[in-house]
Order: sequence, then C-alpha cells, then structure tokens
Amino acid sequence: MKRRTQRNILIGICIAAVLLLIILLIRGIGRLTAGHADTSEGIAYIENAESEDIAAIEEKISRLEEQDGTSGQDRSLKERFSQAVVLGDSVASGFSEYNILNASSVVADTGAGLDRYDSLVERTKELHPRIVFLALGTNDIAAADGDIDQFIEKYGGFLETLQNEIPNAHIFVNSVFPAQEKVYEEEPAFEQVPEYNAALEQLCDSRRVGFIDNTAIVEDQYYEDDGIHFKESFFSVWAENMAEVAAL
Repeated sequence: MKRRTQRNILIGICIAAVLLLIILLIRGIGRLTAGHADTSEGIAYIENAESEDIAAIEEKISRLEEQDGTSGQDRSLKERFSQAVVLGDSVASGFSEYNILNASSVVADTGAGLDRYDSLVERTKELHPRIVFLALGTNDIAAADGDIDQFIEKYGGFLETLQNEIPNAHIFVNSVFPAQEKVYEEEPAFEQVPEYNAALEQLCDSRRVGFIDNTAIVEDQYYEDDGIHFKESFFSVWAENMAEVAAL
C-alpha cells in the first residue's frame, strides 16, 4: 500500500510539473505573439517537452508497478488477503484455525450452507472487504441429494443477496471440493461433484462472478481421515490458488 501511495504522489507531482511548464511556455509564446514573432518554434518546443515529460512519467510508473509486482510475490498470505474475506463453512475455517490468514479475513461456520448464511453475510459486511471468496457447497450437495438445479437455484439466491449487501466487493466462487471415494458409500451425492461444479461455473459466468477451479490442487495427501476436510498443509496451497486468480 505504501508503494502505491508513493506511486500516486509521484504521478501527481509529475503531472503538476508538466502543467506548470506548459503554462509558463504558453505565456512566453503569448509575449512573442504580441510582437508578431514566429511562434512555430515555441509550439514545437512545448509539444516536445510534453512528450518527453509524459514518457518520463510513464517510465517511472512502470518501474513502480514492477516493484509492486515483486513485493506482491514476497508478501505473506496474510498481507495479500488483508482486504479480502473468505466466507464459508467448516472447510474454510481451517484458514483461521491453522493461522494461515488473519481472523479478520475469515468468516466461516461449521454447518454453514446456502440456507444458513444471514450471519455470515452480516459479519462479512462489517469488515468492508474489497474481495469476497466464497467457499460453500459441501453441506449443500449432501442436502440436495443429487438435485443440481435446486443447488444452483439456492446458490444464485445467495449470490444475489451478497451482491446487494456488499455491492462494492468483487466476488469469487470456489469450486466445491471433491470427497474421497470412501465417502461415497455414505454420501453418494459427492460422486456428482464434477457435475455440480460445471453447473456452478455456468452460474458464475451468467452473473459475471469469478469462478476458481480448485480441482487440480486437491491430492489425497491433503485429506483428513474423514475424506472431506483438509490438513494444515493444504490451506496455503489453496490460498495461493485464490490469490493467483484474483491477482492479490
């Protein structure tokens, strides 16, 4: 943030200097005009000065942006998510439980779902986030029992509520994580996670909401014994994937 502030100050100073130079040169040309002098050289000088100064400004801005990009890679996850909130269920609560993100960047409840989100939205709203990452759906897939249309209808209603309550936030929807095969016998609906995610991605496209596909980052080594929740080592991997998509 400090570098961005410095960049904005530098831009303002440079633009003010350019404007002052132009004003002084125009006044000088005005005096020449009063004596019926040829002003073509003066005008050419102004145009030259403008192009040179603007080029210098752009070069400085470019250098600052490159520095910002480098520092962004070096910043901790907590810093990168300082203006973001992960809103979700017990799976998402691992971000705060394992101290991957600050508590102010995680709003998650065990058992949270698309029918039980009023408290989550209100708490998120109070934090005034610039970005909201949604991590819901695990509990709802089991409840929907294979009814993908019902699931999408509920998710769409939730998105509408969130957009109305926090209109200035950019929203990203995480794909629902697959469960391990041993879970299928007790909860067969989890076999359809790919179909649920395909429908969820279409919903996001229609609402112009970002969709984050986490399928490629999930590996058996990251799962807890229940086949649904994840070990501590997974959360930094997940956070990095979200940060990359959202350009944090």
